[in-house]
Amino acid sequence: MGSQEVLGQAARLASSGLLLQVLFRLITFALNAFILRFLSKEIVGIVNVRLTLLYSTTIFLAREAFRRACLSGSTQRDWGQTINLLWLTVPLGVFWSLFLGWVWLRLLEVPDPNVVPHYGTGVVVFGLSAVVELLGEPFWVLAQAHMFVKLKVIAESLSVILRSVLTAFLVLWVPHWGLYIFSLAQVFYTTVLVLCYVTYFKKLLGFPKSTKQQTLPVSRMTDLLPSILRSRAFVNWTEAKLTWSFFKQSFLKQILTEGERYVMTFLNVLNFGDQGVYDIVNNLGSLVARLIFQPIEESFYIFFAKVLEREKDATLQKQEDVAVAATVLESLLKLALLTGLTITVFGFAYSQLALDIYGGAMLSSGSGPVLLRTYCLYVLLLAINGVTECFTFAAMSKEQVDRYNLTMLALSSSFLVLSYLLTRWCGSVGFILANCFNMGIRITKSLWFIHRYYRESPHRPLAGLQLSPVLLGAFALSGGITGVSEAFLCCKQGWLARLAHVVVGAFCLGATLGTAFLTETKLIHFLRTQLGASRLADKMT
Repeated sequence: MGSQEVLGQAARLASSGLLLQVLFRLITFALNAFILRFLSKEIVGIVNVRLTLLYSTTIFLAREAFRRACLSGSTQRDWGQTINLLWLTVPLGVFWSLFLGWVWLRLLEVPDPNVVPHYGTGVVVFGLSAVVELLGEPFWVLAQAHMFVKLKVIAESLSVILRSVLTAFLVLWVPHWGLYIFSLAQVFYTTVLVLCYVTYFKKLLGFPKSTKQQTLPVSRMTDLLPSILRSRAFVNWTEAKLTWSFFKQSFLKQILTEGERYVMTFLNVLNFGDQGVYDIVNNLGSLVARLIFQPIEESFYIFFAKVLEREKDATLQKQEDVAVAATVLESLLKLALLTGLTITVFGFAYSQLALDIYGGAMLSSGSGPVLLRTYCLYVLLLAINGVTECFTFAAMSKEQVDRYNLTMLALSSSFLVLSYLLTRWCGSVGFILANCFNMGIRITKSLWFIHRYYRESPHRPLAGLQLSPVLLGAFALSGGITGVSEAFLCCKQGWLARLAHVVVGAFCLGATLGTAFLTETKLIHFLRTQLGASRLADKMT
């Protein structure tokens, strides 16, 4: 498969995932806004911080390294060995859920049962839900490796929507159930998610004449179960060693990703109510990151991993592939920078209004607006880091991955210390400031790797981080105008004033995007080319 064909598939996966996720996330957004009005801050803090951290930590430690290792390289491999390796995530998940469940029940502060009832049941069920989700791991990796468009997005989004619907129903009808509501909804979510993948492959393998089925390395459902391979090792030891390298990195990355929740959970720097407000703002602030940046990062990680060979630098690979990868990386960096700047500039003036509409006075008063404004700056760093790391992790050799682990170790330690100190000094906003610091270090590390990777070639993909002075001026002017508009029109002047504030922002946004369209012609050409190819491929499939 040529680099251009892989690029087309990656663009199709990213664009299709983006459109579908926007639709499904909007539905979930509305449902969650409705649910918030019936919950206390303490319940939100326990579910969204304490129990979700248990679930995400179990999932991350059990599968993240396996995913990265098994998605690296070509799809032409011994899939029997790869599937066997992926099934090892299940016993790992059982181990981590039992160990972490014991920690959550015995070593951490237990909430008042009169305020948050049925905490023990919540811990057990959230750990169980992580193990249930791991049962679908071979199906997920096989689908991602063969770029099955829309399956991942539909399965995950449908599961999230159904969970939100069930939660809203139970909150209205049996509010006294407490954490039983969220425990039941969580198990329902993971069960539906796994069933979506199993059902899809069962139907696909039932039609042997289909184009997609013929591209698969399996012909029946039993091929997706662990099996003893004749005259071959049970697993591919090269993949297993790479998995171990990624596991060490993943363990550290999890601390960086969920670091503020670990600090809140283990050091008790915030009470459960403040944890709930912070988590709501954090989820709202990261909504765009999940909608836009995550599909792009996942899709183009696969592209870079397939086009580039890990053990060779740019001068030793096919120059056509190197050129395509450089062009794509430059365009993705430019897109990430423009998107992040737009969110940062306009987010400052519209954070309070967004929180008031989403959660009412509970969020728009107090520290909520300051948290969201700070998070808008963090989104800019998230956007750039997502692109740089998706290239870096795809191009690094095993030895480079191991060396990068040392940097991650230092970042993990510094983040925990810095977040604790900043939180003691300036409250919950300290978590976001600590994240910004660590994200800046990670971006610098990735940029240095990219610079060295292309140093001996004529390509300079880091030029994607440069914007024209005219466009920078448009951003600065828009930020000033919307800031003045907020001071005079938002958010205690009534709905007409709020509407006028929105109109001012829409005008400034249109002018800024128009300036970007006129000045960033190379990026516009890339988007038109890839989105056009994506739509054509969708019509043909």
